[in-house]
Amino acid sequence: MRFEDVVLAGIGVTIPEESWSSDELERRLHPLYSRLRLPEGRLSLMSGIEERRVWPAGTMPSGPSVTSGLAAIDAAKVELDSIGALIHASVCRDFLEPATASKVHHEMGLRKDCWVYDVSNACLGVLNGAVQIAGMIGAGMIRAGVVVGTENSRPLLEATIESLNADESLTRQSVKPAFASLTIGSGSCALAVCHRDLCPDGTPLQFAIAEANTAFNDLCRSNQDTAGADMRPLMDTDSERLMAEGIATGVAGLERLLAESGWRRDSIEATVCHQVGTRHRAAMIEAMGLNLATDSVSFPVLGNTGSVALPLTVATAIERGELVSGKRAALLGIGSGINSVMIGSTWGTTPVAGRWSGLLESLQSLGPQGAVAL
Repeated sequence: MRFEDVVLAGIGVTIPEESWSSDELERRLHPLYSRLRLPEGRLSLMSGIEERRVWPAGTMPSGPSVTSGLAAIDAAKVELDSIGALIHASVCRDFLEPATASKVHHEMGLRKDCWVYDVSNACLGVLNGAVQIAGMIGAGMIRAGVVVGTENSRPLLEATIESLNADESLTRQSVKPAFASLTIGSGSCALAVCHRDLCPDGTPLQFAIAEANTAFNDLCRSNQDTAGADMRPLMDTDSERLMAEGIATGVAGLERLLAESGWRRDSIEATVCHQVGTRHRAAMIEAMGLNLATDSVSFPVLGNTGSVALPLTVATAIERGELVSGKRAALLGIGSGINSVMIGSTWGTTPVAGRWSGLLESLQSLGPQGAVAL
C-alpha cells in the first residue's frame, strides 16, 4: 500500500512514574524461586529488561489515552477541529462495550462528526490504526486523525506473580509459558496523522504492508476476554515457538515491504522493531539481514508495552536523535496471531510532546541504539 500526502505530524507520550525492576519481581517471586531453586537475576539476563513502568492501581486506559492524544495534537500543531477520526487501539481498554474510544473522544473534546471506534490486534493495534487513518485521508474522508493506546501491565504482573507463587505443582519446565508475562510494561502513546497540507514538514507515511501467518494464532493467548481496571488476566505463551514463527513472519513482511517500496536492505538507515527482549531483537534483525547498530530500543527500561511498544520507541528514537530528517526508516511491527504490519518512511519532522516521567534519563544509560550490554 502506498500513500500520497499523508504524514506523521506529532507523537504524544505518557509514561507512568512507578517503576518495577526485574530484581524486584524476583523478590516478589521468592516462594517460586526458592521452591524451584531458580537463580536470581535470570529475568533480566534472559530478557535484557531491567525495569518496566506500572500505572497506579485502578488506572483506566482512557485517562492516559486522553493525555497522550491531546499531547500528539499539540505536538502536531493542528487544531482540535481538524481531527476527523479517533481510534483507540491498545489491548487494554476500559470496558468491552462501548468502545473505549467513545470516552476518550468525549474527554478530548473532539468534534461530533468524528469516526470513533476501537481497534484490537495485540501488539499491532496502534500501527493498524495509523494505517487506517492514512487510508481515510487518502480517500478524502478526513484531513487528520489520532490513534492512541494505553497498556496497563499491573494487573497481569500481579496476577502472574500470585498464580506462580501459589501453584506448587510447577516445575522448571512448566513455568516457562508464564515467563513472557513478567516482561510486560505499561505506557501510553498517540500518533497524529494528517494530510500534508496541514503539516508540510511532517514525516511522510509512504509505504505500508500486512503479512498474516495466522496458523499460529494459539502461541500466545490470554485466558479470558476482560477489560477495565479490575481485570486480572493470565497469559500462556510458547515463547520459543512464538519467537521462531514471529521471526519467519517478520522476514516475509520485510520482503513484502522491500517489494512495495523498491528499497534495498542496505538502503534502510534506521529501524524500530517490536520491543520484546534482547534475544528476539538480535535474532529478528539478523534474520532480516539488517544492521543491529541502527536499530532503536526501549525495552530495557519499558519492557514489552504491547501495542504502544513500537510507537513509544519511535518517540524515544526521535528524542535521542536516532530518527532524524532524511533518514530512510522502517517500522517493523510483529504481533501474536501471528501478524505483521510494517511502515516505510523517509523521515521528516515529527515533534514529540508529553510526560516522560524520567524515562529519557534512564535511556541515556543504554548508549547509542541501546548498544550497551545489559
